[in-house]
Amino acid sequence: NRADIERVPIENLQRFYRKYYQPDNIMVIVAGQFDPDYALEIISETFGAIPRPERVLENTYTEEPAQDGERSVTLRRVGDVGVCGAVYHIPSGAHPEYAAIDVLEHVLTASPSGRLYKALVETKRASSISGAAFALHDPGILRLMAEAAPGNDPRDILSTLLEVTETFGDEGATEEEVERAKRYWMKTWEMSLADSSRLGVQLTEWAAQGDWRLMFLYRDELEKVTPAAVNAVAKKYLVRSNRTSGVFIPTAAPERATIPPTPDLAELIGNYEGRESIAMGESFDVSPENIEARTERFTLPSGLKVAFLPKKTRGASVQTRLILRYGNADSLLGLGTACEVLPSLMTRGTTARTRQQIQDELDGLKAKLSTSGGAGEATFAMETRGENLPAVLEILTEILRSPSLPESELEIIRNQKLSGYEQQLTDPTSLARVAVSRKLNEEYPADDVRYVASIKEKIEDWKKLELGEVRRLYEEFLGGQYGELAIVGDFEPGEARKWIEQVTKGWKSSIEYEHIPRQGDIEVVASHEVINVPGKENATYLAGSVFPLREDDADYPALMIGNYVLGSSGLSSRLGDRIRQQEGLSYGVGSFVTASSQDKRTSFLMYAITNPVNMGKVEVAMKEELQKLLDEGITGEELTLAQTGFLERQTVDRSDDNELTRILCKTAELGQDMSFIKKQEEAVAKLTRDDVHSALKKYINLQRIVVVAAGDFSKKE
Repeated sequence: NRADIERVPIENLQRFYRKYYQPDNIMVIVAGQFDPDYALEIISETFGAIPRPERVLENTYTEEPAQDGERSVTLRRVGDVGVCGAVYHIPSGAHPEYAAIDVLEHVLTASPSGRLYKALVETKRASSISGAAFALHDPGILRLMAEAAPGNDPRDILSTLLEVTETFGDEGATEEEVERAKRYWMKTWEMSLADSSRLGVQLTEWAAQGDWRLMFLYRDELEKVTPAAVNAVAKKYLVRSNRTSGVFIPTAAPERATIPPTPDLAELIGNYEGRESIAMGESFDVSPENIEARTERFTLPSGLKVAFLPKKTRGASVQTRLILRYGNADSLLGLGTACEVLPSLMTRGTTARTRQQIQDELDGLKAKLSTSGGAGEATFAMETRGENLPAVLEILTEILRSPSLPESELEIIRNQKLSGYEQQLTDPTSLARVAVSRKLNEEYPADDVRYVASIKEKIEDWKKLELGEVRRLYEEFLGGQYGELAIVGDFEPGEARKWIEQVTKGWKSSIEYEHIPRQGDIEVVASHEVINVPGKENATYLAGSVFPLREDDADYPALMIGNYVLGSSGLSSRLGDRIRQQEGLSYGVGSFVTASSQDKRTSFLMYAITNPVNMGKVEVAMKEELQKLLDEGITGEELTLAQTGFLERQTVDRSDDNELTRILCKTAELGQDMSFIKKQEEAVAKLTRDDVHSALKKYINLQRIVVVAAGDFSKKE
């Protein structure tokens, strides 16, 4: 609990640190583009210089006992959404049975094919199902969870969840279910190899289980999983006596499962050797100049703007982002919720494929598709391997040109959204965020797509949404004339060009697209609002303002750097250093500056998460640090560190191909190229302290900042 953290003696922390934070207890992983010899030299110089400790770490000597009977817990607290779940003891991640348990979890919880999904989500009793089989050094757990849809009792849902789970072994998994799950986990495994960051994290996870090579042994075991193996672990571990269940209720003889020990890793792994290496990709220069030189830009006859950046990538991966723009502020009146759901519903089925068939084919192609929707905008983002891109684009073609927009799937999305908003009704952060946003967007009427609805209004909007609105939006508004396509990675540009030309050919909307502007030159009057949220342990502080400034304005680089020093550089920022490190008042604190690329509108936000009893101190500290920055500006050292940190962050962002597709789409939309980014970075590098101080004083005014504090403030310090 919180007291364990807040009251722990410093001597305990120091003792723990000295015992475990030692060179004989670490594993260093470097993933990405680097010189191995140089990296090893640096690691040897830094970690190698630390003396070997004299103490010896003790080995674990206890064993996991069998659970003697089912256990249950009921939690009654302030809240709006009921939740239920069950956990079952399972072997360690190194055990040969673990892969079959992973497959079992997917067969139970996958969306939309899972047994629990069909029994609870499709019947509208639960809004969502989730699960996880924890791969640990020692025996772990299989966790299954369900979130109740509004109007349903989580205790009744738990009864069905347990019935489906604990009778699974009687009927058993089908060949189709097992193969589907194996494709999914193999896709996930292979995608982790293609991404340096994910690979690094995965290696640390498997190393924590005893040896990093377990990652590849898991792959081998996964390939061998059969329905018989899945059914065997289901009968062995999904039994009543091995279960602990729980129910969260919002408020005003005995079978034994013996868990086997972790295998002898030396015997298990032996002289295990990996398989063939995946494609490593080229050493790619992420400077704006090189990116632009390697990028092919063109505009289709339909009007869609395209940017292709072919390059050799790790695992031959390729990222695709398609943004379709439609409508205008007048034509989209009253259609805000439909805009939000449209792209997601388009992926839930086509005239030729069901949602399950789409998901199965994407898994088989090792592809991932995600969508997002907003006012007059539908985004489709995909990740796959270059060799599979043509087949993936064929599926996307069906999604774009012949979606079935099934009503049953709209109901599932509706329930999930309603459940999420019900939770937000008692979430301090959500309440504070909406309150500040509403104060900074008061100029729009309720039917305008720019209107910021309250959480209760969002609930009503989703309840009233009709399928006809979504169908009308697709049929009358969507087309291939307006938008951007960016593809980055290992692909053939000529084939991709033929595809997008064919997709957009003849696909036109009769409704003219116009950018939906947002005003920045609005009257913002300083205010302070307190939202009481009973029963919540955390409180949220949020302060914000808007002012007329665009991303390409001369003052913007200076304002960015000023904000970087204030609260966007983590613990080294002024807010992070004082409020979190020095005074220990916040679990998370920072600030943001976000500028529009087309409108004279920039938002400034400050936030902090804290114990409700500390809110007064947090508010004082936030105000003092901002006022000090406005009065005195930044130091020369802060300027240098901020310039270096900001520019390094840009370089890191451009090394991520998914982020590159965002950048290329954005520059295409604005009619820019990478020279704009180069000029902006050059402007940052040339900034002076006076430039930064002048921009801060010009745009940020304490008399134009709205403040909201949300939490349970009934307790006194």
